[in-house]
Amino acid sequence: MQFTDAQIAAWVGSFVWPLFRVASFLMVIPIIGTQLVPMRIRLGLAILITLVIAPLLPSVPQVDAFSFDAFYLTLQQIFIGSLFGFMFVLFMQVFVIAGQMIAMQMGLGFASMIDPSNGVSVAVLSQIYLIAVTLIFLAMNGHLVMLEVVIESFKAWPIAIKILGEGGFGMDLLWEMIMRVSWLFVSALLVSLPIVTAVLIVNLSFGIMTRAAPQMNVFSLGFPIGILFGLLIIWVSTTGLVPQFQKISEQTFLFLRQIQEAGLNG
Repeated sequence: MQFTDAQIAAWVGSFVWPLFRVASFLMVIPIIGTQLVPMRIRLGLAILITLVIAPLLPSVPQVDAFSFDAFYLTLQQIFIGSLFGFMFVLFMQVFVIAGQMIAMQMGLGFASMIDPSNGVSVAVLSQIYLIAVTLIFLAMNGHLVMLEVVIESFKAWPIAIKILGEGGFGMDLLWEMIMRVSWLFVSALLVSLPIVTAVLIVNLSFGIMTRAAPQMNVFSLGFPIGILFGLLIIWVSTTGLVPQFQKISEQTFLFLRQIQEAGLNG
C-alpha cells in the first residue's frame, strides 16, 4: 500500500488539531489541570480522549505543517480550549473568594496555608470550601460535563482556518466570556453574604457594648467570640452549601450552553 503526502498530512492533522484543543483544556480546568495531577497523566489523558473523539469530528482542513495556516490553527485550538477551561476555573474560584471574604470578616485572614493545587497561599477557610465543592463536583459527575463541553465545542466551532473571524466566536462573544469575571465576584458575595452579615452583627453588638462599658476590653473578648460565632454560623450554614453549589453550577453550564448555541447559530 502506498500513501501520498496529502493523505498522511490529513490523517495527522485530524488528530493533531483536536489534540491541541483538548490538551489546552485539560491543562487549565480545575482538578485535572492542577499541580496535583502530573503532566504526563494529563497529556496521556488528552491523547486518549482525542483518539476516541477524532473519528466523530468534522473534517479538518489540509494545511502544510510548516505553514502560517498551521501555526494559526494551533493558536486557535489552544485559545478555544484554554478559554473554555477558564470558565470552569472561574466557577471553582467562586467558593475560594467566598471563603476569603468570610475569613477576613471573622478575623481568620491571617490563618493561611499553601494551596497544593495552585502553589499559592490562601486562607484555610477557602481551602476547606474548595475541598468540599471539589468532592461535590466529582460526586455530581461534573468532570464528565467538562469533557462534554470541550467535545461539543467542535460542533459549535469546527476546526477551520477562519473560525474566529467568520463563525459565532466574534468579539462580542469573547467579551461576554471575559466579563464573567464580574459574575465571579457577585456569586462569591452572594455565597458569603449570610455569614458575613451574621459576623457583622456580632461586631456591631460588641461596638455598642464598648460604648456602654468602656472598661471592657473589646480586643480580648471580641475577636475570640467573633471567631467562635463565625465558625458556628459556618457549621449551621453547611447544609445550604449544596443548593448554592447546584445553583452556581447550573448558571455556569447554562452560560456555556448558550455560548455553544451562539456558535452553532453563527
